[in-house]
Amino acid sequence: MTPSASQEDGRPRLRADAARNRDQILAAARAAFRELGTAAPLDEIARRAGVNIATLYRRFPDRDALIRQVVVDGFTLVHRTVRRALEAAPRDPLAAIREFLLTLVDEREMLVLPLIGGPVTDDPEAAALQREIVTALEELLATARAQGVVRPDATAVDLIATGALSCRPLPYLPADQASALATRHVRIFLDGLRPDGARPLPPPPTNEDLTVHLHPVKGTDRGRGPAAR
Repeated sequence: MTPSASQEDGRPRLRADAARNRDQILAAARAAFRELGTAAPLDEIARRAGVNIATLYRRFPDRDALIRQVVVDGFTLVHRTVRRALEAAPRDPLAAIREFLLTLVDEREMLVLPLIGGPVTDDPEAAALQREIVTALEELLATARAQGVVRPDATAVDLIATGALSCRPLPYLPADQASALATRHVRIFLDGLRPDGARPLPPPPTNEDLTVHLHPVKGTDRGRGPAAR
């Protein structure tokens, strides 16, 4: 396959080695952003990816381009996962919500997301994906409420917060223990979604409150680690 071979969307298809380099750079960027924040040195990301810095710059001309792709890839995964949950919801909406959240836990290495913390970008594709995710989650909850299996005051923001917090790194635990704890947290949350015996919740923040950093204010520190956000 030549570099000029085209995909169905009309964009050039990368050669196999170029595509592999790109995937390695993105995986290294996600790991570095989780550990060091978005100010992680680009030469460190290149070193982790096993490529030279010139290769990184060929794929991503600057830091913002790299951040943007990490965010868009994460939102694309979440959007695909919630659409699958929405398709399954008429049969068993609570099981669909459970599968949505547990899939995020399983895929958390991909999810360095600006849901709550994570890299920031003002890219319109990221913002559009985020809006679509919220809309789909509200539809999912509406289906669950109509079947009487979810408390009426649960919101899309609650699902987003639980997904984001469950995917946060636990750096001092082995990966299997971190996964087990995240899964337990999701299952406790799912029990809390049930309407039986539910007590009223305090008002939630709005989705706008949580995602205002998608449009970062000039002069803010974008290099802080995720835990500082």
